[in-house]
Amino acid sequence: MQAIELKKGMIFDDGGKLMLVVAANHHKPGKGNTVMQMDLRDVRAGSVIHKTMRPSEKIELVEVVKKKAQYLYAEGDSYNFMDTETYEQYAISGDQLGDDVKYLMPNIEVILEFTEDGELLAVQLPSTVNMKVVETQPGIKGATAASGGKPATMETGLVVTVPDFINEGDELVINTQEGTYKSRA
Repeated sequence: MQAIELKKGMIFDDGGKLMLVVAANHHKPGKGNTVMQMDLRDVRAGSVIHKTMRPSEKIELVEVVKKKAQYLYAEGDSYNFMDTETYEQYAISGDQLGDDVKYLMPNIEVILEFTEDGELLAVQLPSTVNMKVVETQPGIKGATAASGGKPATMETGLVVTVPDFINEGDELVINTQEGTYKSRA
């Protein structure tokens, strides 16, 4: 596979390190060749790096085994999930999850990704989650979705730009891929 085909959530081998694509951007500078700019998280160490690759560069994807699971609870810096078929529980560190921690709502359905050896690599979130607004400026009467927007803090601490008519206590649909407001729930 070529680097240009990489998308958020894919895992590949980079010189013996398993790297999870956090963000991938196809960039064409004014002069020079097109490049892929990516934010990658080392699955085992948890560190995030920024890497630039040529689009034609060859990448070896890691074969992953996917299992449906449910998020249960956080305990310190550990987040616990339960396999919905076998009821087996797995813990993953906040470092491994990165910013995805802000989308974890109790009982949401996720997909756990394992190596063929059974090592837990990553958690794949649903494309959207429903969250309640805990703090924002008061809504403006007659405001439309087309206006600039205002920041709103969700129940997990995630800050999202929302339309001016949203109030505290509203339940919203949040896109987990981009961290953006999608609609009212």
